[in-house]
Amino acid sequence: MEWWHCGVLMLAETISLGVLSLPQAVATLGLVPGLLLIFFLGIIAYWTGFVVGEFKKAYPQVQSFADAGEMIAGPVGREIMAVSQILILIFIMAAHVLSFSIAMNVLTDHAICSVWFGVIGTVVSFIFGLPRTFKGVSWASIFSCISVIVAVTVAMIAIGISKPDMGHIVAIRPDVPVIKGLGPVMNIILAYAGHVAFFSFCAELKNPKDFPKALAFMQITACTFYMLIAAVIYYYAGRGVASPALGSASPIVAKVCFGIALPTIVIAGVVNGSVACKYLYVRLWKGTDVIHESGIKAMGSWFGICGVAWVVSWIIAEAIPSFNLLLGFISALFCSWFSYGLPAVLWIYMNRTKLFSSKVKTAGFVFNVGVFLLGAAMCVLGLWSSGTALASGAAGEAFSCKNNYSAKSAADLK
Repeated sequence: MEWWHCGVLMLAETISLGVLSLPQAVATLGLVPGLLLIFFLGIIAYWTGFVVGEFKKAYPQVQSFADAGEMIAGPVGREIMAVSQILILIFIMAAHVLSFSIAMNVLTDHAICSVWFGVIGTVVSFIFGLPRTFKGVSWASIFSCISVIVAVTVAMIAIGISKPDMGHIVAIRPDVPVIKGLGPVMNIILAYAGHVAFFSFCAELKNPKDFPKALAFMQITACTFYMLIAAVIYYYAGRGVASPALGSASPIVAKVCFGIALPTIVIAGVVNGSVACKYLYVRLWKGTDVIHESGIKAMGSWFGICGVAWVVSWIIAEAIPSFNLLLGFISALFCSWFSYGLPAVLWIYMNRTKLFSSKVKTAGFVFNVGVFLLGAAMCVLGLWSSGTALASGAAGEAFSCKNNYSAKSAADLK
């Protein structure tokens, strides 16, 4: 890929479902802390993404977090990271399957059983995920970027025109219980969840030195877009701001926006699915010529891996049919590590022989230890919040035909 292929692909993977929960996250936390969290977590995510690129440059043989885990902690590290990176990608795929089901329920006024909408979304995603190269997927990701930006922009303009609750905002909300405030924070963290695929993207760049350029393009665009959308929609929707954010508009406009967002819902999930399936495929045929062939053995195994991955993602989507809770659980269990904690470990490993050789290196060591502890805290606190909500039955009924679209407003959540 050229650097801009990579940048667009990263943008498609990053700006997807996460943005739809940000306006309500800001409403729950208050405008000032909400926007500050989006900004500073974005800055830290840029640094950790840069570290992944530098690690790839220093160790070109590393193709994934699993390879990095093997380099740092041997076979045990490799297997732990391999399982973890496959799980996060499959859970993200599940979130896209769930979002497809929600979108179809909105568009059709719950015309059929929600489980069948999930099956349709799974089949469509499987078909679009069959190309084996990221360059092929990157072209489709252009439409993904355009669709989510247009969908959220249309919703923002419509909400700005109708002004359902304009100006009823809170700068700093002082009375948010810790366990309730953690959910929005986890949703913000999910908005920067692309790091798990960065090694794979680097591996297919024509010039790996271009990765920082692609990363800067993605991160600046994403952070700016997140803050703009969150602030504007919250200001005009006020206490009625919903999650997914498209539900803050009128019913007709919400249908239009969900329709426009369908390419993102499908393609961004396909990008994550391609990364997961490609790792398994390469791991299966590593050291053989089958990887690059197009015969029955190669294509049959590729189709089989893709099929199993998407079926598992459908099962997860049906087991946790709540948009916010599924995103929060993914963020706590996986994104806290891949986007924050683990890249800090990579930096420490790269600089292990010179951690205290200068004031700059010492400061870098202290900073990255802090980032690692931040990731650990996100994981523990996020799992506490998500686990409490799941235990209370807030996710709804698993494998249910009921309408899984529930655009609860910020006022409903108090």
